[in-house]
Amino acid sequence: MPTTPFAIAQLVVCVALAIVFVAMGTAHFRPRSRRVMARMIPPALRFDGLARPEILVAFTGVCEIVGGVGLLIPAVRLAAGVCLAVFLVAVFPANAYAARNRDRFGALAVPLIPRLIAQILLIALCIVAVI
Repeated sequence: MPTTPFAIAQLVVCVALAIVFVAMGTAHFRPRSRRVMARMIPPALRFDGLARPEILVAFTGVCEIVGGVGLLIPAVRLAAGVCLAVFLVAVFPANAYAARNRDRFGALAVPLIPRLIAQILLIALCIVAVI
């Protein structure tokens, strides 16, 4: 059990991030959300086979769920935090594409600068959670 203020704060960040990532990951499996998220994948990243948008959405959902759960397991916490930070960088092109096409994506199209700030904050929290 953590005893220092930093260790307690770190545990709180881990639990909060786990909840956020698991919730975001499960959203990838709701039919309506899955369709919208598949449309958010930029055309340049769409391919037949394993990189079909629907498969990428499912894969990223699994990544978020597994990473979120991993933050709660001390033995894999470091790997989970690093993987989630890399994941956040990897999915940013889809978020940027949605931001540039607000008329197509509506409320999901968070403006680019706030989205970038949120991504950087999440990356920083992933790092703080595991250092």
